[in-house]
Amino acid sequence: MRFDFLALAAVAGASTLTPNVLPLIVRNPYLSTWLYNARSAPWESWPMFWTGAHVGFSVMASVPETAAVYPLLGRPHDSLPRENASYRIVYPEYLGVSFDASTTNLTYHITSPSSSSTRSVGLTLSFLSPITPSSTFRQSIPAAYMTIFVEGCLDVHIYTDINGEWVTGNRDNHVRWDLRRPLHRGAGNSTAPRLKTWEVARLQEQLFTEFADHAEWGTLFFSAPADAHHQSGVSAHLRQQFAKTGVLKNEVDGRFRRVMDEEPVFAFSKGFKLAGPNNSGGDCRGKKDSITFTFALVQDPVAQFASSKGLRWMKPLWRSHVTTTDELIAYHYADFHTAAVLAANYSDTLARDAFLSGSSEYQDIAALSARQVLGATQFSGTPDHPLLFLKEISSDGNFQTVDVIFPAFPFFLYTNPRWLEYLLEPLLEHQLSGQYPNDYSMHDLGTHFPNATGHADGRDEYMPVEECGNMLIMALALANALGYDAEPAFTKVRAAVGETASMQRFVAWPKCVDEHGMDIHPRHGVGREEEAVQWLSRSYKLWSQWTGYLVRESLIPHNQLSTDDFAGWLANQTNLALKGIVGIRAMAEIADLVERNVEARQYRAIADQYIAKWQEYGISRDETHAKLAYTWYGSWTTLYNLRTNGQKPTGSVGDGGGSHVKKTPFIPDRIYQMQSNWYHAVLQRYGLPLDSRHLYAKSDWEFFAAAVTGQKTRAEILTAVARWVNETVVDRPLTDLYNTEGDGGFPGINFMARPVVGGHFAFLALERACGGRATQALRFLDKRSPVAIDVERILREEHDRATEAAAAAAAAVVNDGLDSWEDL
Repeated sequence: MRFDFLALAAVAGASTLTPNVLPLIVRNPYLSTWLYNARSAPWESWPMFWTGAHVGFSVMASVPETAAVYPLLGRPHDSLPRENASYRIVYPEYLGVSFDASTTNLTYHITSPSSSSTRSVGLTLSFLSPITPSSTFRQSIPAAYMTIFVEGCLDVHIYTDINGEWVTGNRDNHVRWDLRRPLHRGAGNSTAPRLKTWEVARLQEQLFTEFADHAEWGTLFFSAPADAHHQSGVSAHLRQQFAKTGVLKNEVDGRFRRVMDEEPVFAFSKGFKLAGPNNSGGDCRGKKDSITFTFALVQDPVAQFASSKGLRWMKPLWRSHVTTTDELIAYHYADFHTAAVLAANYSDTLARDAFLSGSSEYQDIAALSARQVLGATQFSGTPDHPLLFLKEISSDGNFQTVDVIFPAFPFFLYTNPRWLEYLLEPLLEHQLSGQYPNDYSMHDLGTHFPNATGHADGRDEYMPVEECGNMLIMALALANALGYDAEPAFTKVRAAVGETASMQRFVAWPKCVDEHGMDIHPRHGVGREEEAVQWLSRSYKLWSQWTGYLVRESLIPHNQLSTDDFAGWLANQTNLALKGIVGIRAMAEIADLVERNVEARQYRAIADQYIAKWQEYGISRDETHAKLAYTWYGSWTTLYNLRTNGQKPTGSVGDGGGSHVKKTPFIPDRIYQMQSNWYHAVLQRYGLPLDSRHLYAKSDWEFFAAAVTGQKTRAEILTAVARWVNETVVDRPLTDLYNTEGDGGFPGINFMARPVVGGHFAFLALERACGGRATQALRFLDKRSPVAIDVERILREEHDRATEAAAAAAAAVVNDGLDSWEDL
């Protein structure tokens, strides 16, 4: 294969941050392989599943001229005896890692000392899990790429293998395998490559079942060009075979067995002739070459869903376009160039936007978060009715958790708002069908992914104010996105698709997807605003029902959980009440959009009344900060629900973003300024604590809060989080819950790889909202520097005053009682 600089172009610049874990092959909750201990050399540890469990995946190189074997990824060298006359184990020079939203690159340099000259070869392992907002079909393919680039003057051989841990979480399970050669079916594309593919699965699959969060059904397809050598067998035998000869035997071990019973691995090798007659001696001109491998975890069905038509086994979305697995594997492999162009376009745009919004550090944080968000999702449905399923990774494992979608939704608003629509659709369809008995929004669609069997008994996790507010706020945000422009600039690039791998049997849906797999969004004769109105109208019954609950229950929330359920139950939560009130206000805007004008006025009046009362109850008497709860004096909280994206634009009342008339802000400007000052004062080494109870932070809420602060405070929060990414001891995919002091580790609750890091896009989504006008109402925050605040004194005095007042009130009661006794 030709050396393709394209896949490396997106990460031409060095990454600023050095996270402890990086994504390698990350597409959905089950195809999720990560680089462990990423601050060290990649051969020091095995790659891992998102849980931290070992994944058998290794890469080695050998240089025949020196009989040297170089481990590149994983620990295959553990299988190689140190004392062997046929080879010697040498470690390459590791030049480091770089990454963007879709790509992670590991770069090495190998030098061969020679009597006449010093010749060398450079190698890059480039992992591409492409994010393609303009092609939902491509995003739905459960597959990713590893391309190995070589450049230099030394002949070099490459070896890679995987084991059965890709298809089961239980090493005691038996696995089966075979070598396939997918049919070569190009349509007018004579350059479509011929392939060979390892097919690996459990011997006895268990549908819709997990073991240690791994899927126990589905087949892994590990593909390479047909001219690569292959072999399956005992891991140590294959690795020693390659170390001695630089080539595999094209043999298949036919004895199916347990994952670690004489560990069977499935390997490819490839040799590159780079030396040649012109690259000997001191005349090293350097040749370039590459090989691409693909990894696909195919599951059909992907989930079961209690839909409006009953409990259904749901097919993957890609199945609507490509009818057989062989055709999918061939299409995906041949589509590498187009997928890389589309992914690079998104990555480059994100990098530019994040840099302009914050810094190079924010650029890296956004890039690091993107694959993690989508790594919790699974596309299903059909092109004319797509659905996006989401697993609450690592916390509860729930299916379609509303208060996990909510912190993630800024990513979807920025990347492709229609994907947010596909996320909300299963929740709306299920509840509109009458399968959920409560009058508030459900918490999730099922206790554990991939089973969206609902909660017919109404006994899902109890977060009624939280989830009603979340659904209403997201509904209005999505309607605004649809009404202005649902297609970001990077979804409109089609320059690369002319070279796409068209196939005879690719099924285009003319009203949804074109023949190149690119999205089409017809409006069926309606304008943008009409499309938004139609979407809102279909579920108006639910919006109205949930708002009714908030009117009754949100101003003074009774004892219940918020999304931060790990912090426990609490009554009168200031931030939770705010979410409910903003939800009511969002409903006023929704009613306006669908021309329910009387209802809109009613909801607006209630929201205005409640927000005035909320300030009286929830803000400290000296107006320096928001209290954690109305009656918890001497406490404070991060008001991340100030950043709701609920109004049009933020801060204005009903002007739709088009009026230049100064309107009264729904939430007064002084509240935003007050909290911006407070965050500056309570910021810790690694970020902004969630509230006064603990020093732990939630990174999603830090970015929600930072989005509605002044520029200086926002920069301080960003810098602190970036420092944490560089220094934390957390050795799992990016956690959203961590200690802001000490070693920045887990606070006793181990969240990891969760999609809530989509909240890191909070400011980017706010900048896009309402045609780019949503941030204008917040610019007053940049005019003032944060004021100095003596936090300890303020909290102590507030607590003491409250204690004295309570004592005085108690004494008054006692005195009244004595007076009454004397009167008797």
